[in-house]
Amino acid sequence: MARDLRGFLKILEERGQLRRISALVDPDLEIAEISNRMLQCGGPGLLFENVKGAAYPVAVNLLGTEQRVCWAMNMEQPQELEELGKKLGMLQQPKPPKKISQAIDFGKVLFDVVKAKPGRNWFPPCQEVVIEGEEVDLTKIPMIRPYSGDAGKIITLGLVITKDCETGTPNVGVYRLQLQSHNTMTVHWLSVRGGARHLRKAAENGKKLEIAIALGVDPLIIMAAATPIPVDLSEWLFAGLYGGSGVQLAKCKTVDLEVPADSEFVLEGTITPGEVLPDGPFGDHMGYYGGVEDSPLIRFHCVTHRHDPIYLTTFSGRPPKEEAMMAIALNRIYTPILRQQVSEICDFFLPMEALSYKAAIISIDKAYPGQARRAALAFWSALPQFTYTKFVIVVDRNINIRDPRQVVWAIASKVDPSRDVFILPHTPFDSLDFASEKIGLGGRMGIDATTKIPPETEHEWGEALESDPDVAKMVERRWAEYGLGDLNLNEVDPNKFGYEMNYIQ
Repeated sequence: MARDLRGFLKILEERGQLRRISALVDPDLEIAEISNRMLQCGGPGLLFENVKGAAYPVAVNLLGTEQRVCWAMNMEQPQELEELGKKLGMLQQPKPPKKISQAIDFGKVLFDVVKAKPGRNWFPPCQEVVIEGEEVDLTKIPMIRPYSGDAGKIITLGLVITKDCETGTPNVGVYRLQLQSHNTMTVHWLSVRGGARHLRKAAENGKKLEIAIALGVDPLIIMAAATPIPVDLSEWLFAGLYGGSGVQLAKCKTVDLEVPADSEFVLEGTITPGEVLPDGPFGDHMGYYGGVEDSPLIRFHCVTHRHDPIYLTTFSGRPPKEEAMMAIALNRIYTPILRQQVSEICDFFLPMEALSYKAAIISIDKAYPGQARRAALAFWSALPQFTYTKFVIVVDRNINIRDPRQVVWAIASKVDPSRDVFILPHTPFDSLDFASEKIGLGGRMGIDATTKIPPETEHEWGEALESDPDVAKMVERRWAEYGLGDLNLNEVDPNKFGYEMNYIQ
């Protein structure tokens, strides 16, 4: 696969997963409304070729299904993502190999790291057109406004690149940016993010923070930048590990930063510490409008782009949205890493309806009393992205955590609220969660839905109902004889039972 946005669009078109729209559309509300309807039905990616007031096409919903996210990462099946997770887990906590086979596996991973090292492109496509100084006009970029209550136009899938002014270590993140004028934007990032840390350090050293925004990059690089896994590797190496080869980088024209050479657009500018403007409100992933917050102001003095560039965008909101599909894929990557961090966890799932991070369901192979509570507490501290998980439900290994019928049954049949529910009050929390009484401070709930063993309970637990194994084998053998051969009970449509489960893999 070509390692750029155009190569991915070609793949989608060849596989019937891209629809070109030639009708005139408005980037103000209309594009988001069309895309949202496609997201709701699992529809194809969209390329709007005739955008009102713009000379460039707009691509959206490219990562709107889990399958397309896999394609973006050079994979065909979601199960392959777990193999990638095992590789990353091995790099995160390497252990001395005890067998020859383990040494060989680790050697392969180290070789993958060597192949993943970024390269340099001296004649980058992203600089085919260079615009500087007074000629910079960000309003020519067809940014969308998704919701009627939004404060303005936004960039959502831009790679925001900064670096530590002392060490030179770069950070690549995906943050929302609001258009403020023809050459300024505000960036909305949490204080714990790399870009915010770099800005604080620049302020301490009395310097401006250089910043570059790469737009329309290979979606694989976006996935790497959105992966908050605590491994001592750069996002460029992550992208190389994801894709199997190093990302080609180019040096910016006016700032000392590197960007993907095949980006469609690159915006170069600086942030003066302390210079802020009100940012927001905007619709966010919680399904509500966020608040207004003073955010750092970026002054852009250079824009470069490819000939005939394509603008890639998306938007947040109540699932399903593209960010939810990306989260489902990341869920599979996290699984092996989480097992390595918390040994008793067999599997875990972050339901999309719970915003892909607010509720977690984990299964354990229970061996001792109190283990479910221990697993829940360990989960919250295993990876930084689980800090804001509000509910953790722990079930037995034999429960299919991706089937809400089984999870609800486990809660209903195995939980005594007075014994099996525990709450941690006043913990650091998501500032976008309006359910909390105090913004940024909230509680967490753990639910032990496992089978109880002494001394967790003082009575015998009932014997589970199971089919007679001999009779089950006989019925399976004679199934066609009953005249029911056209019915596969392993493929029952759960929607017939009142559950919307078409998104569950």
